[in-house]
Amino acid sequence: MSVLAMLTLGATLVVTISGVLQRQALRDGVDAAQTVAVYAGRAVDAESFTLALLDPAQRARLEDELAGYEGRLVSLRLWTFDGNLLYDSESASTGFADGDRLDAATRRATPDARVVTDVRGGTLGGTQREVLSVYTPMSVDGQIVGAAEVVLDHTATTAALRDGSRTVTVVVAAGLVILWLLLFRTVLTASRRLQTSALDNARLALLDSLTGLPNRRLLADRLARSIERAHEEGTRVGLVLLDVDRFKDINDSLGHDRGDELLEQVAARLRDVLRDEDLVARLGGDEFAVLLPEVHSVEDAERLAQRVRGVFAAPFVLGELPLHVETSIGVACLPDHADDATSLMRMADVAMYTAKAHRLGVAVYSPDEDDSSPARLVLLGDLHRALGARSTGRGGVRGAPASGGGGTGGDVVDGPAELELHYQPKVDLRTGRTAGYEALIRWRHPTRGLLPPDLFVPLAEQSGLIHELTRFALTTVVAQLAQWQGQGRTTPVAVNLSAHDVTSPTVVLLIEDLLLEHDVPAALLEVEITETALVTEPSRIVPVLERLSALGVQVAIDDFGIGNTSISQLLDLPVDQLKIDRRFVTGLTATSLASSGRGSGVVVKAMVDLAHSFGLTVVAEGVEDAATADMLRSLDVDQAQGYHYAQALPADELPDPASTSVSSAVTEVPRPARPVASV
Repeated sequence: MSVLAMLTLGATLVVTISGVLQRQALRDGVDAAQTVAVYAGRAVDAESFTLALLDPAQRARLEDELAGYEGRLVSLRLWTFDGNLLYDSESASTGFADGDRLDAATRRATPDARVVTDVRGGTLGGTQREVLSVYTPMSVDGQIVGAAEVVLDHTATTAALRDGSRTVTVVVAAGLVILWLLLFRTVLTASRRLQTSALDNARLALLDSLTGLPNRRLLADRLARSIERAHEEGTRVGLVLLDVDRFKDINDSLGHDRGDELLEQVAARLRDVLRDEDLVARLGGDEFAVLLPEVHSVEDAERLAQRVRGVFAAPFVLGELPLHVETSIGVACLPDHADDATSLMRMADVAMYTAKAHRLGVAVYSPDEDDSSPARLVLLGDLHRALGARSTGRGGVRGAPASGGGGTGGDVVDGPAELELHYQPKVDLRTGRTAGYEALIRWRHPTRGLLPPDLFVPLAEQSGLIHELTRFALTTVVAQLAQWQGQGRTTPVAVNLSAHDVTSPTVVLLIEDLLLEHDVPAALLEVEITETALVTEPSRIVPVLERLSALGVQVAIDDFGIGNTSISQLLDLPVDQLKIDRRFVTGLTATSLASSGRGSGVVVKAMVDLAHSFGLTVVAEGVEDAATADMLRSLDVDQAQGYHYAQALPADELPDPASTSVSSAVTEVPRPARPVASV
């Protein structure tokens, strides 16, 4: 018990005396720092702090005033209210103040003193010492104009504190000196490690470890200050977000070390091209941000963004490999596009992805491109309602017969119909008769009228509703096929599948159940998937297409010619049909074959020959006139569809393909202002 009491008493005395000594040392250090600040204030006037500019004469006077402190003064920095560096005794031109400590010194007039370890030099031959870092208010003529960051040599004080602790320990418990010293050294080592870790964490908390740029935290702090100032002064703040296009491919192809090297070079170029007042930050990955705290207009912000884009014109040299890299840049301004920091960041992000999606290079925020804008959110809610009404039996879809083969057809449920399917014929170019249909989804909105799919299908894909839309389309088409089969009609119908649908075998199970439920042969159902979707995730999509093909469902590649499908891939794909993209068909005339081998006809002919060599049927989309149809027939295209034959019609308005040809049954119909995109 006596040993325990001695240890308790000794520990109490050591802690108490050490605390007193440390507090006294801090007070002495703060007094010394304030004295330095007073002498520095004699050489610098208030206007210099306001302008954040120190002329050579003032700098010389300041250095004369500090000459007497060379023995203990490690460094001195003078900061303005806004965190701008006015003077650095170590001749640095830029730097970042500790915002909390700066605010304590300037706004609350409270000195902030901390003992830190100053490390100089590299791992070998480097030195380190204890220093006292003090943020103290700077006064000129009795008015606080900024803060002085005074760093004093604290080595002797630290040594004195350490010796005092040892002396107290020896006096209290001489017999426990060895054990006590071991414990003290352990604590001291841990303390130093914690200090080093704290310094590293403080640096990482404000700067990106790879590029040395400010990170997201520092950007957020500066953005908040800039917006606060803009609200007070009625000025404008701009924000530019950019990322490196296809950066993942660079990482995968060249390795992450080369990817990091590229990011370092991008950061260096961005620093060099922007104004002094602009802040470049790395948000993470390949994404960077540029804060424009003083921009006069949105146009000026866009011009600065174009300047940023220009730094990507020259190739980046990675090792010995010159690499051309592109970027997508989004621009947003306050108060033009947003009212606060969070909204401004989101608007710039939307603009950046607009630039990426449309390959614009630079895009300014537009509400029309904002998938989360209020109008689109309302439309998404309406789509939820329409699909919910369908599934709960309150109305909402039409075009699906109520029963299987032999049924009379009709609406799924009573009530106002919204979602419906129209059918566009695919015509055999040799016979002129209907060879099949493509089912196209339409939304008869109760207030906005008939909506084309390009207004709501992207919303469905982004929100996950695309699977419900696909289920509706497949259910409606298979039920319609069953009704036609009961009437003796066996014309196949194609349904477009999203890439989201064919990355999972769930769609195969749905088709199997529907065909079995309605007793419809699989050969009457066709599915179409775009070439672009096919090359995006072939490892997941191809097995699903193989299961559909094994089931007997016909598989077609839509929009063929605009993706990156190779001949070897085409040979191995489980497809039965190629649909040539309309951009190769539009404007196709008999003269295109004679245009020195460079016309669309040559391209189409090559596609047809390739497809026929693999045993595939070829369908041309977007046929608008008889001349184009004749040209396609001369190029051995098998089938065609477009407004020359018929627009998409409801099922009850279609003629019987077994009784007449499309060209003789369909009269000229008024065309919409622009073609309605298929789904």
